[in-house]
Amino acid sequence: MPLLVALPVVLLLTMSTRSKAPGIGLSHIPESNYQIPDKFIHSLDEDIIRAKADQLNETFENLHKRNGFNGAVMYAEKGRLVYQKAFGRANVSNNSPLSIHTPFELASVSKMFTAMSVMILKERNQLSFEDTITKFFPDFPYPGITLRNLLNHRSGLSRYMSLAHANWQDKSIGMSNRDMLRLFIKHKPKPYYKPDQKFHYCNTNYALLACLVEKISGMPFDRFVKMHIFRPLQMNDSFVYNMDEDSAVSFYLEAGATGYHFRGWRKIRVRNSYLNAVMGDKGVFSSVADMYKFDQALYDQLLVSKETLTEAFKKGSADDKKYGDDYGFGWRIKSDMDSCVYHYGWWKGFRSFFIRDMKNQKTIVVLSNFDKGPGSSHFWKIIKNNEHELGFISKLDVSPF
Repeated sequence: MPLLVALPVVLLLTMSTRSKAPGIGLSHIPESNYQIPDKFIHSLDEDIIRAKADQLNETFENLHKRNGFNGAVMYAEKGRLVYQKAFGRANVSNNSPLSIHTPFELASVSKMFTAMSVMILKERNQLSFEDTITKFFPDFPYPGITLRNLLNHRSGLSRYMSLAHANWQDKSIGMSNRDMLRLFIKHKPKPYYKPDQKFHYCNTNYALLACLVEKISGMPFDRFVKMHIFRPLQMNDSFVYNMDEDSAVSFYLEAGATGYHFRGWRKIRVRNSYLNAVMGDKGVFSSVADMYKFDQALYDQLLVSKETLTEAFKKGSADDKKYGDDYGFGWRIKSDMDSCVYHYGWWKGFRSFFIRDMKNQKTIVVLSNFDKGPGSSHFWKIIKNNEHELGFISKLDVSPF
């Protein structure tokens, strides 16, 4: 029976079995005769995937042509890779095309990898979330700040970029995480708040966590992430940008896609910065193909246990409603949706969006190397579209009443 004919018949059979009117139900047919075969259900999902992929392609083709989207996108649902595609150029000068394997600077989306590194160390009993940062760095002049405070952005610490702008003298040389830590110890900038007083999103927190990972593991942060996250998941396009071996800041950052900002209609290649030497708050480069692997690894608990991973999606400031969406460990938590987390990133010409609707097992990742383009509202619309969900037919109850 052709698929387009079979689907209405299956739905009709399902509706019929739900009727309690005499003579209408199918109680006279043995139950085994009208169970939907797994192979048939899989075929239905394949049709839905093709339809969704066509719809997403139309959406992103329009965003590319009308809104200037230059980047790559990945959409997955219920463990199935529904759509991934790249649009535009990795480098405007040489006209090289983007692909689904092109690494983009993730900017603040990098924080989820820093948080994962800390959770891996926790599972190895090398730290507790309730440990203070001064346990590992006794000279750090801010007592009472726990690792949980750093992960939840509740440390109250000031921004390291402001400290560096005023006190890092030679900006032709990269400032590493260790250099940043030394600046805090030397200059003791006044914190914004007391520890755990309130939520305040601050890159300093995750730069310090990268210092912590290095201190406990005894290896550079980029190597730890490669060995314990990228390599086990075969995220072969991904890396953490490390400037430790560079004697000076290069004019341009040559790794991955090239970042651009706009001056009017002109695209200007973004120069490298001494701040790119700081890892943890940014600095992870990855492709949409690799981000699909990371997303699925979270569902399958391949890196840490479900119990530990749950901490990442737990509200860290549940009593503080002033700032809207809450924050877990490297993830923002959507306040008006059930079990939905996300993060955005913006840095030096790159923009990134990672949204996970865990209740319905939907994920969208959008990466761009242009600092202008379509905003997050387009991507939330895709996540919230509940038409033609995968696996729905397989959940239909076709047993007789």
